[in-house]
Amino acid sequence: MNIDEELLNFIFDSFEECIVVVDENGIVTMMSNGYKEFLGCINPEGKHVTEVIPNTKLHIVAKTGLKEFGEIQEVNNHRIISIRVPIVLDGKLKGAIGKIMFKDLNNFKILSSKITNLEKELQYYKNELDSEKKAKYTFNSLMGKSIKFQEVVNFAQRAAKGDSSILITGESGTGKELLAQAIHNGSKRALKPFVKVNCAAIPAELFESEMFGYEEGAFTGAKKSGLKGKFEIANGGTILLDEIGDMPLSMQVKLLRVLQEREIMRVGGNEVININVRVIAATNKSLQELIEQEKFREDLYYRLNVIHLKLPSLRERAEDIELLADSLRVKLCNKYGIYSEGVSKEALEYLKNYDWPGNIRQLENVIERSINLLDTELLILPKHLPDKIVETKGKKHNIDNSDLKEAVDEMEKEIIVSILEKTKGNKNQTAKILGISRAGLYKKIKRLGLE
Repeated sequence: MNIDEELLNFIFDSFEECIVVVDENGIVTMMSNGYKEFLGCINPEGKHVTEVIPNTKLHIVAKTGLKEFGEIQEVNNHRIISIRVPIVLDGKLKGAIGKIMFKDLNNFKILSSKITNLEKELQYYKNELDSEKKAKYTFNSLMGKSIKFQEVVNFAQRAAKGDSSILITGESGTGKELLAQAIHNGSKRALKPFVKVNCAAIPAELFESEMFGYEEGAFTGAKKSGLKGKFEIANGGTILLDEIGDMPLSMQVKLLRVLQEREIMRVGGNEVININVRVIAATNKSLQELIEQEKFREDLYYRLNVIHLKLPSLRERAEDIELLADSLRVKLCNKYGIYSEGVSKEALEYLKNYDWPGNIRQLENVIERSINLLDTELLILPKHLPDKIVETKGKKHNIDNSDLKEAVDEMEKEIIVSILEKTKGNKNQTAKILGISRAGLYKKIKRLGLE
């Protein structure tokens, strides 16, 4: 054996590879120790490969010069996967090399399964990252035929074509984020990022780094490469400042400066970064009341409130409940693999008569609950609805034993109590919903004994 053969054997054995080399006649010239152990053959050199390796085709490859990759072969009760490569020197066939890629087909299947799962996991995280910067809803996703709702949608479609800041207000669960996504997708920025920021969820001490990014070494624990902020990520696209009414005053000052100058500077940096971002803000609070309470900056309000879109509550668009309920039913049935043919007329009447303090989000919750209670029924029935919804429709005001004034007072009392509960005792909001002054509300509360 010459030095080259010794070196090759050392390499093969060091990596515990199962490798065999044959000459042009199929005679074994070299075999790694790992292959010898696998075959249980001590001295294979000098023998024809067919005498050493069952079901081999290596001698054929040495004659034809055709490479074989991923071939399944039975060897010693193992289904192995091998590769066979011809040796060509100076244009002439000099033999072939065989290598076991997998000693057992099951090992290959296990590895293949692991790779497939890793690919799926990688794709999942890619999709999650992409979804954070994309808007999936369009104006076609907005369902409703009521006049109030259509007026808002039509106005939003016109506003989408421009670049002015937009303020979306409305009660919790009315679909403010959905409308913001539709505006983005209906704009010239549709192919650029859509970034949502929950202003109430960012701690004050992290606000600057989250919104404007930071440079390497800006603070303890900062990434070596630094990090882009939300505005930088959204550059060229749209940023949704959700829950803007819950942003602390200290943060509002910093945000106002960015909106005015349209430029940012990373924490720990000294380079000014110009940004081209459309700002959409959303809140379920009255910013004007917060201004009066000195909890929101008036100059920031005017910077955000260039175009104001107020989404109506679900009780203001009761004619849309049937359409929304059925659409939600189809979506949820597909999600959970449940078959249902619709909502019964009786159940629909209960839904239409309910006040819906949680709006569309609450309606979705009720529909999801109902389809999970379906047994043999194909329709959502009143018995599948929560008690509070069924009881609301069942309320009757009996005036047989009382005069009209008492009945009216009782009804008025129920309405005021209901709205106070919904506004969490906020007298200003309650008065606005009722269409009366705050002083008028206090008089009614006193007269009806609701103090």
